Amino acid sequence: MQGRRSRHREKPARTWRERLGVFGPAIIVTLAALAVTYQFVQPAPPKHITIATGSEQGAYFYYGQLYRARLAAEGIDVTLLATRGSPENIRMLQDGRADVAFVQGGTGADVDATHLRSIASLFFEPIWIFVRQDAKITRLGDLKGRRVALDQEGSGTRAVALQLLTDNGIGQDGVTALPLGGEDAARALRDGKVDAAFFVVAARAAVIHDLIGAKGVRLFGIDRAPAYVMQHPFLSRLTLPEGAIDLARDLPRADTTLLAPAANLAVRDNFHPALTELLLRISKETFGEPDLLQEAGQFPSRKYLEFRIADQARRYFDSGPSLLQRYLPFWIANLVDRLKIMLLPLITLVYPIFKLIPPAYDWRMRSRINRWYKELQAIELSLQADSSAGEIRQRMTELDDIEQSLAHLEMPVSYGNALYSLRGHVALLRDELREAARKQQEARAAAE
Repeated sequence: MQGRRSRHREKPARTWRERLGVFGPAIIVTLAALAVTYQFVQPAPPKHITIATGSEQGAYFYYGQLYRARLAAEGIDVTLLATRGSPENIRMLQDGRADVAFVQGGTGADVDATHLRSIASLFFEPIWIFVRQDAKITRLGDLKGRRVALDQEGSGTRAVALQLLTDNGIGQDGVTALPLGGEDAARALRDGKVDAAFFVVAARAAVIHDLIGAKGVRLFGIDRAPAYVMQHPFLSRLTLPEGAIDLARDLPRADTTLLAPAANLAVRDNFHPALTELLLRISKETFGEPDLLQEAGQFPSRKYLEFRIADQARRYFDSGPSLLQRYLPFWIANLVDRLKIMLLPLITLVYPIFKLIPPAYDWRMRSRINRWYKELQAIELSLQADSSAGEIRQRMTELDDIEQSLAHLEMPVSYGNALYSLRGHVALLRDELREAARKQQEARAAAE
C-alpha cells in the first residue's frame, strides 16, 4: 500500500515535467516574442491632463468645465487653468504647463508653433464692435484718437482688435486703449466713458443682448469684410440677420456683417493620439448642433485652424472614429488598439510552433514505449539455442526489471493500446525464455 501511494504522489510531478518538456520551449518563445513586440507598443494615455482656458467668467472656462466632466466619466482627471486669454494659453502649451488649450484664431500668428497642433476648430467667435450712437464712426479708421475698450493686456480680444486697427493705419498708440472687457467695457460704453468697445464672444452672450438694445449704443457692421478675410485667413465673414437677436424688438434692425475667428482646441505635438480622438468625440457632441451663426455639423471642423492639424485629428476627419472607439469603452478600446501591433508577429511566430506541439507530444509519448522495445529486442537477439542456464536466468532478470518499470509507467488514456501491447510483448518474450529454459533442462537431463 505504501509503495502504491508513493507512486501516485510521483505521478503529478512526472506529468508536469513531461508537459513542461513539450510546451516549455513554445511558451519561452512566445514570451520572448511578447517582450520584443511590446517595445513597439505605444504607452497608455495619461490619466491626468491640464487644460488652459481663459477667465473664469468667459466661455472658454465654461467649456473647459464641460470637457472636465466628460473626461472624468472616462476616468481622466482634468485640471483647469484660468488665464488672461489665448496668448497666455499658447505660452502654457509651449512650455509644457498645459496639455490642452483653447486658442482664439489669429492669436498664434507670430509664435513658434513648431511643436503646437490644432485638434479642431470648435465654434465661431464673432468680433462685436459697439460704438456710441453720437460718435459719428462709420469705419474702423474713424476710431483714431478715440477712447476704445480693448479688453485686458494678453487677451485674445485685444490681440485681434489691434490687428484690425493696424490694418486701418492705427496702432495701439493711435487710440486711447483702455483695458476693459466684458461687463466693465459695456458699462463704460453705456456711461459714455468710451467711444467704442471690442468683444469677442458667442452671439448668445449676455453682454451682446444687453448692448444691442441699449440706448445710445449701436452695433458696428464691418465694411470691406472680404478684404479683411483676404488679409487674415483665420477670419470668416458672417452675416447677422435682421431680428436674429430679438425678433420682438427687431434687433439688430438690419443685416449686419461681422468678422469672426474660430476657437481652436490646441495641443502639443506629442499629445496622446487616443486622447485626441476622445476630445474630438466630446467636441462633436458639444458643438455639433446648429447655433445662431453656424449650421448643424459645421463644427468641430478641420477648417479655420490656428496651427497645423494633429495627425490623429486628420485621420478622424478623414475616416471618422475608429471601430473600437465606437463600440467599446475608452480604456478597453485603447488597450486593444495598443496591443494589436503585437498580434501579427505573434500569430506569424507562435502559430507554427503550437502547430508542431501535437506531433511533438505524440513522438514523445511513443518514444517512451519504443525505448522498451529496444530493450526487448536486445534480449531476444541475445537468446541463442545454446544459451546456458545462467544466461537465460540473466535475461529473465532483465525482463523482470523491464516489467517492473512498465508497472510504474503512466501514459495518457489515448496511448493505452500501445502500453498494453508492450506489456503483451513482454509476456510473449517471457514465454520464450521459459521455453528456452525448459529445453535447456531437457537437453541436460538427456545428457545425463
